[in-house]
Amino acid sequence: MAKVLVLDDVFDAVNLVKRVLEAAGHEVFGFTDEKDALGFIKENQVDLAILDIKLKQKTGVEVLAEIKNIAPATRAIMLTAYPTVETTQESFKFGASEYCVKPIDNDVLEETVARVLRSD
Repeated sequence: MAKVLVLDDVFDAVNLVKRVLEAAGHEVFGFTDEKDALGFIKENQVDLAILDIKLKQKTGVEVLAEIKNIAPATRAIMLTAYPTVETTQESFKFGASEYCVKPIDNDVLEETVARVLRSD
């Protein structure tokens, strides 16, 4: 299956996504710190990044832009509990494949990840 990076400033949110995706057979690397996640991306290839919009030091969109500079082929799903038109537009502008609102149902998360990984 896929290698997936998960970045959320809330540890429990990272663990929830990690548990759901590992049960679906994916290898998941969870982070609560932007710098750690970006360092990991520089050293390791991942197929998909799942990023929270609201982080500690940067926005998820800023992290997405950096990931796309480091590894342009990495697909991305943005997650947020605070959806706005602006963050939706910015997410897609910088290369996100999907934009999902939290809380997200486990089945919907699995289906969204599968769909994004199947896409070109």
